[in-house]
Amino acid sequence: MRKIMKLAGGLLLAMIITSSCKKDNKPLDLNFTPVGTLATPNDNADVKLDPTSSASVLFKWDAAQTNDGGVILYEIAFDKEGGDFSKPVAKVLSDGAGIQPQLTISHKDLNKIASAAGIASLSTGKLKWTVIASKGINAKPASVARSLQLERPAGFAENPTELYITGSATEGGSDLSKAVKLKKVEDGVFEIYTSLKAGDYYLTDKNSDGGKRYYIDNGIIKEGTNTVTVTGDAKTYRLNYDFTSATTKSMQIQSIGLYMSAYGTEIGTLNYIGNGVFEAPKIAVEFYQFSWGRDERYKFILHTAAGLEYQGSTNANNVAPAG
Repeated sequence: MRKIMKLAGGLLLAMIITSSCKKDNKPLDLNFTPVGTLATPNDNADVKLDPTSSASVLFKWDAAQTNDGGVILYEIAFDKEGGDFSKPVAKVLSDGAGIQPQLTISHKDLNKIASAAGIASLSTGKLKWTVIASKGINAKPASVARSLQLERPAGFAENPTELYITGSATEGGSDLSKAVKLKKVEDGVFEIYTSLKAGDYYLTDKNSDGGKRYYIDNGIIKEGTNTVTVTGDAKTYRLNYDFTSATTKSMQIQSIGLYMSAYGTEIGTLNYIGNGVFEAPKIAVEFYQFSWGRDERYKFILHTAAGLEYQGSTNANNVAPAG
């Protein structure tokens, strides 16, 4: 009897488990009503972009409507003025990984989108935008669209992460693989001490094929395949390129002097030997003897075409030199 009860109990338990494991195979409802109202920004709103700041623009719209309360994902589509969104220049998911009916987008990202839409730096142009809602594989654009007028500043929408100088006028010559790399001093800003001789040069973000090319036109950095022509004898320069403002600075460096503070004079000269290096094979240094000890302070004097520049250590205190 006891065996029969155990068997019956086991059968009942199996029936309960089997019943609970049955799936509800109701078809997924992909129908929904697309976005019908765009809230902000207003149509033809004017935005003066400042990509170097933390400024942003808030896009908002009324949520799409579903019958079953299912999840709707949103993304904003941007297109050129006059575009029909068949090939938008950019699509961006809304806040909350696409769940929220709003998008907070930075001026920096809008500047990139404006550039992709053909709006040049230091100019004003329009973008069209709308909202695409989707549920599963069913995507529907909003029934309305708006325009946004953007004023771009000087500079590039995307700064290079590396920069090289190459060409017959440079130390590396025309062999791209030997292009001379510049030092990145901050985001979008590069500097180099180098020599230039008669010939031409250009800038690139890669020392191999396929990189973007840049040239200088009246002190402004531009993207393109043009080159810069150099004439005259070889000279040493400090070159600075700021892609955030598309500006460049060039200063001829004649020599660098070693200046001893205690003596108040320059005691030796370092000459440029190439590859960004200034060298003096031998300078006799005697630290001045004060009653409290020897004065070890020194700095460098840059003799430039515009006059003298003084450069010291970036450290407040330095380890005393040995020997």
